[in-house]
Amino acid sequence: MAPALRDDFGHADLAACRDMLRGGSRTFFAAARVLPRWVHEPATALYAFCRVADDVIDGAGGADNLGALYERLDRAYAGRPLPMPADRALAYVVEEHAIPRAVPAALLEGFAWDAQGRRYDNLGELYDYAARVAGTVGAMMAALMDVRAPHIVARACDLGVAMQLTNIARDVGEDARNGRIYLPLDWLREAGITPEGFLAKPHFSPPLGRVVQRLLHAADVLYARADAGIAQLPLSCRPGIGAARRLYAEIGREVERAGCDSVSRRAHVSGRRKAALLARSAAAAMIPARELVAPTLAQTQFLVDAVAASRRPVRESAVSGRSGLGRIDDRAEWLITLFTRLEERDAAMRGERGLSSAAS
Repeated sequence: MAPALRDDFGHADLAACRDMLRGGSRTFFAAARVLPRWVHEPATALYAFCRVADDVIDGAGGADNLGALYERLDRAYAGRPLPMPADRALAYVVEEHAIPRAVPAALLEGFAWDAQGRRYDNLGELYDYAARVAGTVGAMMAALMDVRAPHIVARACDLGVAMQLTNIARDVGEDARNGRIYLPLDWLREAGITPEGFLAKPHFSPPLGRVVQRLLHAADVLYARADAGIAQLPLSCRPGIGAARRLYAEIGREVERAGCDSVSRRAHVSGRRKAALLARSAAAAMIPARELVAPTLAQTQFLVDAVAASRRPVRESAVSGRSGLGRIDDRAEWLITLFTRLEERDAAMRGERGLSSAAS
């Protein structure tokens, strides 16, 4: 496998990014580790900067801090990052992987929309938001894999938007208790639910359940579209991305099993179920790619255009060994490594539970 980062990259900065994510982004950290190193290392650096930006927007000043974040982004793209690990790592990754500035800039804009407490009148407006906070992640991941064909990048954006819709469906109650509402307002009104009344007293009702179900259906349409894109990724990347797709879609199934009540409870997927889905993703990686003719979401078109127009610098160290096809024994070795990691995590979790029981 080709090295993920050139020798001139600050490995201390990458280690600092890892430490940042271990503490507060365990789901991302675990998911990234099942991707090949040449993807998960730069992904870690990107996500660390995103975490920093999110924290800045959520802090004192809120959306007013957006200008300062754009300045930090500009410095990184100019090769003059602030002397901070996440900023230095960002500067390296966006140059090495030719990630167009429009993509992380749109993500910052989405964070600002959150801080402003925006609401969305219809599904199209909600797609605008999801394109920024999640479609951007799909676009950046495609660039990290050096996948720039518009029809595949469009499917990567579909996956990000679908995941965000799942998040919204799962967190209706939690968001409402924090004074936020992301469900399309026209759907709520059609169901006889006034947004202000719901926020004043969040509670589940069958009409609300039908709204949540509609959102999950919209997500499922996009998950199905994303499958065609996953099947065309480098082979070593398919199990990890496929696992993320299946795990998030399963959250939606858990919401449905609870009668679409995501107010009084928050859906989660059991460890055993996660392991089964990961195994299924590994097997699905061997299925030949299939074509899907589907239009790009209008709301993610600008992301697709930006990535498709970018070109990665050609360096032998950056491209050798990354076709993803490889030999059969290489594929088998990768799958064995995947399942070994799963077994190690399960054993660690059992050990932690044992210690907790002993302490109690």
